[in-house]
Amino acid sequence: MLPILALSFALAAVVTLLIIRSSHLHGALSADHDLSGPQKFHSRPVPRVGGVAIFCGFSVGTAVLAWRYPAMRHLAALLLLCSVPAFVSGVIEDLTKRVSPLRRMLATLLAAALGAWLLGAQIKETAIPGLDFIASTAVGGYLLALLVVSGVSNSINIIDGMNGLASMCSAIMLAGLAYVALQAGDQLVAAMAIAVIGAVLGFFMWNYPFGLIFLGDGGAYFLGFMLSELAILLLVRNPDVSPMFPLLLCAYPVWETVFSMYRRKVVRGRPVGMPDGIHLHSLIYRRLMRWALGSKDAAVLTRANALTAPYLWVLCSLSVVPATIWWDDTVMLQIILGLFVTGYVLLYWRIVRFRTPRWMVLNSRDDAQPPVSRAE
Repeated sequence: MLPILALSFALAAVVTLLIIRSSHLHGALSADHDLSGPQKFHSRPVPRVGGVAIFCGFSVGTAVLAWRYPAMRHLAALLLLCSVPAFVSGVIEDLTKRVSPLRRMLATLLAAALGAWLLGAQIKETAIPGLDFIASTAVGGYLLALLVVSGVSNSINIIDGMNGLASMCSAIMLAGLAYVALQAGDQLVAAMAIAVIGAVLGFFMWNYPFGLIFLGDGGAYFLGFMLSELAILLLVRNPDVSPMFPLLLCAYPVWETVFSMYRRKVVRGRPVGMPDGIHLHSLIYRRLMRWALGSKDAAVLTRANALTAPYLWVLCSLSVVPATIWWDDTVMLQIILGLFVTGYVLLYWRIVRFRTPRWMVLNSRDDAQPPVSRAE
């Protein structure tokens, strides 16, 4: 599968570079000019259509897959087709800033419905008390698939707040998915996941650490759709894989979303869809990168942004690694999921209460200047 990975990476990298170099031509439409929002950490307008490059890279990887493995051609083409509504709605939002969250959610639900209809990507088992009865019915399995795909797609969009955060976390989760698919003997799911990984890494090399281009809604919704749809297909095609595996695999973005909804609605009494600046990655940026506080220098802000994402890559890996080890052991996956959720809440509580663990803090000495790297 190396040619699939290499070609999807190469094309995504080239298209990303072309978007960056031509930004003076399309920046009025494609760039993120809002520098003051609660989740904005960049210091200049940046193109936010990186999802276009990822989609192009994945399309080439799919073409290579169809050429090398004719038996997979039909399903690969259908999966690419199903992803279009989620991707296109996000790109239109990136360009116009006029697509409401409801319309984007409906587009993602349409993509999930196409996957459930054309690919049979329906959830038949959950290993969650109460939901298995719903999943056992035809309508229930269909509706659960729609809920999961739209939820995961939105969760990737929520964690897309720092350079390299959503893209690398997606690559880590897709790598775990590809590994388990190979263990289960599912060449199609593994190959499609690898095609997405190649495209994501081609984008990542320009997004991290300097933030020369952003993932955008198109990229976030596309990655969320592919991750969730491939995970459902893995369960449908391989009964040996535990239904808890996808949930633990995506534990970080999914729990970030659930916790954000609870925080906004229950704790703060605000609509669940209203953006705020107190996601875990936002707190890490503000509370741990203390030498950057108060500085408006672009190089310092960029460095602080880049140093935040690795903390969350590690957090994401803490669920992905055990998920790939115990992918067929439902009880063990449930235990680890409970530990992950508990650890997340405790970490969030400590940071928000100003009791940040010392080992996490990057803090310059009073008589030292913050390290500065020049943005290209």
